[in-house]
Amino acid sequence: MRRYTNTGKINLKLQEVGYVPNMTSVLHDVDEEEKEMTLRVHSEKLAVAFGLMSTVPGTTVQVIKNLRVCGDCHTAIKLISKLLIGK
Repeated sequence: MRRYTNTGKINLKLQEVGYVPNMTSVLHDVDEEEKEMTLRVHSEKLAVAFGLMSTVPGTTVQVIKNLRVCGDCHTAIKLISKLLIGK
């Protein structure tokens, strides 16, 4: 459950820097709010949130996946990296 809380905090920080979810990878016929929620709990974002809360600040967090990462996760993780590293 802490992962979801941490993901929520990360999403708030992302929105502050102008992040807008890329809904093109959500193929379900649901409203925009449901699509956004679906994107929030992608395994890659949960893995990053878990890695960030489980390690010392400054530790490299590496997520390995055997499938293609959706465009939204790629963009979000790039922004998370920029927020944390400042580059």
